[in-house]
Order: sequence, then structure tokens, then C-alpha cells
Amino acid sequence: MKLKINQLKPNSSNPRIIKEAKFKKLVQSIKDFPEMLELRPVILDEDMTILGGNMRYKACVEAGLKEVPVKIAKGLTEEQKQEFIVKDNVGFGEWDWDALGNEWNNAKLGEWGMDVWQPEEAVDYSVLDDIDLGSTLHEKEKGVKRAIQIEFSAEHYEEANTLINKARSEGKNVGLIVLNALKND
Repeated sequence: MKLKINQLKPNSSNPRIIKEAKFKKLVQSIKDFPEMLELRPVILDEDMTILGGNMRYKACVEAGLKEVPVKIAKGLTEEQKQEFIVKDNVGFGEWDWDALGNEWNNAKLGEWGMDVWQPEEAVDYSVLDDIDLGSTLHEKEKGVKRAIQIEFSAEHYEEANTLINKARSEGKNVGLIVLNALKND
């Protein structure tokens, strides 16, 4: 079943987001392979609110589609709708990276939206062109204090406490949380 795209209601409580670069890839994949939408339609409730496929819907709008394949899930409780929204987006499986690396075309996988290894010369660093890393790092450095780490076993609590108190008397910022936790052990 297909509906006019303006009949669908985006789900305002959808917990999934998509970064701009991946969104562009999704839009392009819909343009390149619109039949994919027939195989994986947008899932709606009876009110035409999207339960599954919010990002595909947005990509369809961006791609200029006028109609999209949909499936209406009828009779679901509000709790079931929420469960569906999450479960539809959870990846239960894991990728077999060896199989992908050896049996699939790396460039195609990247075009299809997967984060895949690329040779150094293929990495697009142009996104960093407008960022002044020197001033950004200098700004981040402000307010950062140097720290030391003191490791000791619980039986050396008193000695560690003496060292920490000495450091504090010299104006050094030393936390007491770990000591108190060890003292209570």
C-alpha cells in the first residue's frame, strides 16, 4: 500500500537520530534503489504516525518522493507502539567483519551507509577545513588542572591519607572520595 507522503506524521518521540553524512547516504540510497522501500515499508499506527522508518520518511521527503510504501500496524497498545519503536531500531546481531572485508566491496558498503575502513587517501578531511584546531584546543585547555594519581592497597590507607593531606597542605587539589570509599571497605 502506498500513501501520499504528506499523509504520514513523523513521530515526535522517536529516540533515533541520524547524522548529516549518513542521512545524505540514506537519501542517495533511496534515489538509487527506491525498490528498497517496497521491501521495507514505513510502519504506521492507525493515526498515520510513524512507528518504524522515521529516518527513511525524512529521506524520502528530501529525495522528493510524493508517495511512500507503508504498512499500518493495527490494534497495538501505546506500550506495544513504544516497544516496537525501540525494537525496530535495536541491532541484535553483529557484523561478521571478516566476511565483509573479504567478500564485499568496501566502496559499495561505504556508499550504502556502513562505516568501513578506507585507505588514508580516501578519507575526506575537508570537514576540518573550517575548524581552527589550535584555538579550539587552547580554549578546551582553559581551566584544566594537572593531576597525579596515587595508587595504594587498602592496608596502606593511613600512609596514603598522610600523603594526600600533605599534598593538600601544599595547595594541590586532591580528592578524598576514593580514600573514604577504601576506609569504609
